[in-house]
Amino acid sequence: MIDTITVDIGTPIHLGAHVCGAGINFAVFSRHASRVWLELFDDPSDTAAARTIELDARNHRTGDIWHIRVHGIGQGQLYAFRADGPYLPHQGHRYNRNRLLLDPYAVALHGTRNWDFRKARGYDPKSPLGDLSCSTRDNAPHSPKCLITDGAFDWQGDRPLRHSWSDTIIYETHVRGLTMHPSSAVTHRGLYLGVVEKIPYLKDLGITAVELMPIQEFNENELQRINPVTGAPLRNYWGYNTICFFAPREQYAGCSRPGCQLTEFKTMVRELHRAGIEVILDIVFNHTGEGDELGPTINFRGLDNRIYYMLEDDARFYRNYSGCGNTNNCNHPVVRNYILDCLRYWTAEMHVDGFRFDLASVLGRGQDGELLANPPLLERIAEDPILRDVKLIAEAWDAGGAYQVGCFPGRRWSEWNSRFRDEVRRYWRGDEGMIGHLASRICGSADIYQQIDKEPLNSINFITCHDGFTLNDLVSYQSKHNEANGEGNRDGTDFNYSHNYGCEGETDDPLIQTIRTRQIKNMLATLLIARGVPMIAGGDEFRRTQQGNNNAYCQDNEISWYDWSYLGRYGAVHRFCKEMIAFRKRHKLLRLESFYTDKDVLWFDPKGDSPDWSSSDKSLGLVIHARPNAPSDRTLGILFNAEERRVTFKLPTPPQGAAWHVAVDTAKEPPDDICRRGEERILPARHHFDMEARSMVILVSRNNPDGA
Repeated sequence: MIDTITVDIGTPIHLGAHVCGAGINFAVFSRHASRVWLELFDDPSDTAAARTIELDARNHRTGDIWHIRVHGIGQGQLYAFRADGPYLPHQGHRYNRNRLLLDPYAVALHGTRNWDFRKARGYDPKSPLGDLSCSTRDNAPHSPKCLITDGAFDWQGDRPLRHSWSDTIIYETHVRGLTMHPSSAVTHRGLYLGVVEKIPYLKDLGITAVELMPIQEFNENELQRINPVTGAPLRNYWGYNTICFFAPREQYAGCSRPGCQLTEFKTMVRELHRAGIEVILDIVFNHTGEGDELGPTINFRGLDNRIYYMLEDDARFYRNYSGCGNTNNCNHPVVRNYILDCLRYWTAEMHVDGFRFDLASVLGRGQDGELLANPPLLERIAEDPILRDVKLIAEAWDAGGAYQVGCFPGRRWSEWNSRFRDEVRRYWRGDEGMIGHLASRICGSADIYQQIDKEPLNSINFITCHDGFTLNDLVSYQSKHNEANGEGNRDGTDFNYSHNYGCEGETDDPLIQTIRTRQIKNMLATLLIARGVPMIAGGDEFRRTQQGNNNAYCQDNEISWYDWSYLGRYGAVHRFCKEMIAFRKRHKLLRLESFYTDKDVLWFDPKGDSPDWSSSDKSLGLVIHARPNAPSDRTLGILFNAEERRVTFKLPTPPQGAAWHVAVDTAKEPPDDICRRGEERILPARHHFDMEARSMVILVSRNNPDGA
């Protein structure tokens, strides 16, 4: 078929590859290339193209867009590009026709299982630079190819769920890690369809959204290290080194048919929506997998290095605000359009409900690297009509020193609130001087957000996430244990605010286990009563461990995979988390979109007096008053005790005609640690409550046992 194809000029209007009549239109951006070729392949492992077509600049170039229409090919065709031009690294140009280039707009790749970075990476030993981009070796046999697909899918009427932020509870997870362990008891282990098999579990837990760690294509074989503990090669497991931002990862699909990753990803989204669960993608626009000046040429670098990346004054080198070797030139108009096209595609074609932007402060940097006062990209994302209803979450910092929590540009953007993470950890660890910080975080971080006219729902509250200790490890390890990463335990943060309570790691000591379980419950309960949007790291609800590794980015093994046997072993923690989610859903006043006023809350110390916010006390009480115009509301009393001893609280008087009932007491054994609706235990008519060490209590005012 390839031998009988015909070509014509084509159109520059739509970048990428698109079905056009009886053929395919290809369009690719390159401002500084002098020659561009389209290569068509029969198989991803072919050592040479079945057909190479040069796009001459006179007929196949409009402005900076190279384009061609090829008749006689269609769905299933494999393709890639080559580009030639100046190879002047010190001027920012790295053209090399020996490098096969993936289409930045490709919606699917094929052959990623044979993506052998080590075989393809060699460089010309005569080069004084040693940059991989000057390699004379053809990387085509070791590279996947772009795939033409029509994207047809039966959505069965699926539409966006559009859950309000106030109703949102996020569950962060890794597609592969969720079900790869043999204990997951699913058929499609480590795949999109494995997530589908876990939907009944997720729905029963009560979460309303899954935030998926990167699922856009990346090369898992890019690392050059081995695990010094096992001797096994280390792989990029997390995926924060994207290569093709439009393409869902092929290796998370189960069937062997080319392009099935689109069908299986869409199936996952459709079925999650059917269960009332939104899909948020963790997307990494701050850098790409091409790395620094010694990294490989895969697509962007070979098409227009000077446009796509921020370069130093000596343009051989890359500005590195990502900590990963390069930084995308996000506020260049061409790159800005690329990012917007990508977000629109995932929203309109793939039915995604929102995005979490990794190191999002990079998106606010100008072409010289400086933070912009009014970043055009962030404004365009927030105001884009297609993206108007999607959830936007910023990791509001980067590796270049920017920290914008509370000042990230734009009211639409919610932010990962790292101060919530650190200060809740420190309070429950027992650090002194933390009660004021705890109060601020529980109240929606008004000190951070109210001054810039934002709301509690701009705060994504979390205590753990993929990056750092799991909740179990936070109470089991005094320090990180990343030896298996092969970096001499130098990687990963040293600021964990963790405590092992007497033994580093696993222990059968019942006293230590009791303290650890109680602390886990304390932090889960704190997260779920705080105003803002709670995010739970997947597996924390049954004490998933990473064996003390707080940077498991390269651990595609049992360190990272969810061991579902822990669900039976720590079923009490799972039950507690599930019931706390249900408690949050029952009590709307915990999740309102406004900040508390002085009339809404009453803070008190154990003596019943106003707290001394500057003291070293570790105990604190709070009453959240029911709203007068909301008859279904219940006044809540919440007691916190991070002391290592029992504390007696003098309780405020409950509302007239009501009595305090104990809904949650983390010091109690199940099922008394958390009561289901209507089963809360009434307190005797007294004004004091004795709290155990390191515990949290939630009281509900009720007139009779049948209310709640």
